[in-house]
Amino acid sequence: MDNNMQEDKIRLGVSACLLGEKVRYDGGHKQDRYLTDTLGQYVEYVPVCPEVECGLGIPREAMRLTGDPALPRLVTVRSGIDLTDRMMSWARERVRSLETEGLCGFIFKKDSPSSGMERVKVYDDNRIPDKKGVGLFARAFMDHFPLVPVEEEGRLHDPKLRENFIEQIFALKRWRETLAAGKTVGNLVAFHTRNKLLLLSHSQKHYRALGKLTAEGKRLPPEELFASYEAGLVEALRLKTTPKKQINVLQHMMGYFKDDLSADEKQEILEVLDQYRNDYVPLIVPVTLLNHYVRKYDQAYLKNQTYLRPHPVELKLRNHV
Repeated sequence: MDNNMQEDKIRLGVSACLLGEKVRYDGGHKQDRYLTDTLGQYVEYVPVCPEVECGLGIPREAMRLTGDPALPRLVTVRSGIDLTDRMMSWARERVRSLETEGLCGFIFKKDSPSSGMERVKVYDDNRIPDKKGVGLFARAFMDHFPLVPVEEEGRLHDPKLRENFIEQIFALKRWRETLAAGKTVGNLVAFHTRNKLLLLSHSQKHYRALGKLTAEGKRLPPEELFASYEAGLVEALRLKTTPKKQINVLQHMMGYFKDDLSADEKQEILEVLDQYRNDYVPLIVPVTLLNHYVRKYDQAYLKNQTYLRPHPVELKLRNHV
């Protein structure tokens, strides 16, 4: 792989054990083959292991969260040593150091008292667990980087959650490239124009609001304009797509061919949309058909829409949604 390809890779933070690093309390790992073998072809990982990096050994005594789920303590299971302050002091420094890494997302280890993103067990005084906790480092990261997409490796085995997360990280990478090109109204208009249908597939409300913001861009200072757009973009892409939203976008695209399509071609699209609506075929089928007509009729506006290729087709993300 040449240097340019390497530079183009999306940078993702990840719990180190998920890459196969033997950093777990028992000296083992939790390698996730999808992350290392499949997604790993398109991303450059920045591994983090909170326990090891804050100075704990391998192997080490297991630990868990205790007390108030909103402000839990991190305590070793057998000896009851409270490691909360040590972990939090390290976590505050670590998230600041990650500012320089240009991360477009983070994949956490589920159920971990340091890295679990949600539903981590917190034990009360009677040693009864309640799945309402967040790992100490995961919470510090999400508080420090509220606009960076996050997920857990367990949830990424759900095809819809996987597609949504990976769509977010590729969109954020494109947004960062726009920022690097300069915070001008022209660059914002170009970005918004390319991503209109992608936004529409997530939220009609955000699609309209960001369109209005872009149109009135010259009235705002560039910093405020771009910060407002980024917040709206991230908020929109966190909302899940649905077949109903996707069909709305695909029908919208059909409108661009109203003077081109033959009666048979129009009927073919409608039949495929109906098959998708009824869950007989995945999203990749109507999208591939529309892509075909974009090329056939050289539809300039649609040709530049990221909606048609929001992430590498080799990841097969739309084959299962």
